[in-house]
Amino acid sequence: MNKEHITKIAKELKLKEKQVLTTAQLLEEDATIPFIARYRKEVTGSLDEVTITVIRDRLNQLKDLDKRREAILKSLEERELLTDELKVKIMAAETMSVLEDIYLPFKPKRRTRATIAKEKGLEPLAELLFEQGDINPIEEAKKYIDREKGIITWRIPKSGIGDPQPGDTLTKLCVFTAQRFGGSLIPFGPFFRDLCDTTDPRESKDYIIQY
Repeated sequence: MNKEHITKIAKELKLKEKQVLTTAQLLEEDATIPFIARYRKEVTGSLDEVTITVIRDRLNQLKDLDKRREAILKSLEERELLTDELKVKIMAAETMSVLEDIYLPFKPKRRTRATIAKEKGLEPLAELLFEQGDINPIEEAKKYIDREKGIITWRIPKSGIGDPQPGDTLTKLCVFTAQRFGGSLIPFGPFFRDLCDTTDPRESKDYIIQY
């Protein structure tokens, strides 16, 4: 039981701390709200169901806020980004939205499949395919086979737009290229048919590389 939470809720609802504490204890014991309101009036000070519900919800909100705060502090500390000033701001945040706003500039960027494709050195190939010049896309793709990077074949499984299967390794560069150019739908045409099993990037979105 968090004493600070009890005190905070009591002030917010203009109740005695004992009323909030007793209610919190009953809720922790899995007593239902109707049961507490009807049969535990003598210990809650006759709190009604509406007030008990507010106490329950606020307890959960504060618990979730503390849990998220702890995770953010841990993340920042592990990445050596936590300063005394930043910690003060995080500890003072009283709502989840304020907390997330403080953390936003320091939030790790999500690694997408496009990011992974770039890390594997496939961006030049995407650029080449986007130009749709006088090249053999399959032969060009074969040049990028690199077992150390996990690129062991240029082939796309017949399942094509399904989830990656164990052992499948492949670039769906049509989609990677589309995302690189702002996610707009680019009319790739038959040039990409052998590589992507589709001429519509919408059909295979998010599956830029299988590894």
